[in-house]
Amino acid sequence: MQKEILKIKGGTPLNGSVKAAGAKNAITKMLVASLLSNKKCIFYNVPNITEVETTLSFCREIGMEFSWDKEKKILEVITKELSSTYIPQRFSGANRIPILMIGALLGRTDQDIIVPMAGGCNIGKRPVNFHIDALEKLGANVEYRKMKNEGAYFAQAHNGLVGTQITLPYPSVGATENTILAACRAKGTTVIENAAIEPEIIDLILFLQKLGVKIHVDEGRTIHIYETNTFYEVEHSVITDRIEVASLAMAAISTKGKVFVEGAKQRDLVVFLNKLREIGAGFTVKENGISFFYDKPLSGGIHVETNVHPGFLTDWLQPFAVLLTQAKGSSVIHETVYENRFGYVETLLEMGANMELFTDCLGGKTCRFAQKGYRHSMLVKGITPLVGKSIAIPDLRAGFAYVMAALISKDESTISNLHFIDRGYEHLEEKLLSLNANIVREKIPTASLTKAAS
Repeated sequence: MQKEILKIKGGTPLNGSVKAAGAKNAITKMLVASLLSNKKCIFYNVPNITEVETTLSFCREIGMEFSWDKEKKILEVITKELSSTYIPQRFSGANRIPILMIGALLGRTDQDIIVPMAGGCNIGKRPVNFHIDALEKLGANVEYRKMKNEGAYFAQAHNGLVGTQITLPYPSVGATENTILAACRAKGTTVIENAAIEPEIIDLILFLQKLGVKIHVDEGRTIHIYETNTFYEVEHSVITDRIEVASLAMAAISTKGKVFVEGAKQRDLVVFLNKLREIGAGFTVKENGISFFYDKPLSGGIHVETNVHPGFLTDWLQPFAVLLTQAKGSSVIHETVYENRFGYVETLLEMGANMELFTDCLGGKTCRFAQKGYRHSMLVKGITPLVGKSIAIPDLRAGFAYVMAALISKDESTISNLHFIDRGYEHLEEKLLSLNANIVREKIPTASLTKAAS
């Protein structure tokens, strides 16, 4: 059996132009949202990543038909009727999309809906109790059962859903999305308070409005959804992936290069761009994208605290921590979204990074992980040279952080577990090659891979 690896010889500045892909966290949710109706939906700017393929596999199980032109990035889907309301257990843990299918399907069928356990990267507990509580307030019955040595969620709304007022305990992205989808066909009006308002959720709302849903966002994180029974065909272009944009930007700056990212949107990157200014990194906003570049020696001494939008996105954190190893001085990072986000640090320490973890809330505020023993704050000291290493990727965003560290190092690094990278970054090695990176993707026997990782 063979596995794929990346071999990276670092020390070369990234230079050139590259186009950012459509957002993983937008298209996957809109594919689920399309299940609300039997109308055709055409999506443009669809990224060719495994997360989209996996989501389509779920949807096909229950009756979705689709045609995907990967070269043109056009995906056409339609679910004329539901052939099943059961997502097989073989998809258990694949990603977190199946739990959202409950919200989308509750209003379209009175049958029992069965979906496997939520999966995704191991960065924290990411509980679904917020989802279940909101769905039950709308009139659904949701329970977790053991099934074939795995867990599954059983849901139904035999008496239909009824709109109500729901206040989320935390502005969870997934819980907000699930509640919106369920509310679309619920009788009357649903008001979601303390909702997440990420750009990907706004993109979902725009798609739903095209589909026929009466929905709007009010001040104070409040979303109003009105009962909808008439739907329309939709054409929708997926927003640019702000996580990929920031990743490429940080890779360019940390290698002392200059990269123009076509499709980058300033409005979705405001907090990130402010942090680049704070450390002395350069960027220029243009009509069709943003140019990111190393302008002068980087200065640390800053405080970075992740938060829900419009705060600093938690998925920007891992590569930003690597960037801070190349900035002179000590900087503080405080993670407030996931309690286990720093699982990637040990490998960076082995590559030469100077990082120290703390259980205290360092910085501006006390967060929900205070006094619970989670190492969720970090001190990063720079400038530190990084060395090459054989690395097994543990999760998607840590994967890019390791790629970035390898690009900074003047040594050769070998990176495995590429399926994590392929979940969210479209043709990453090809894009980096076009920017003059010394990178190659190879297939090697599994035995060799195990020996290298050990």
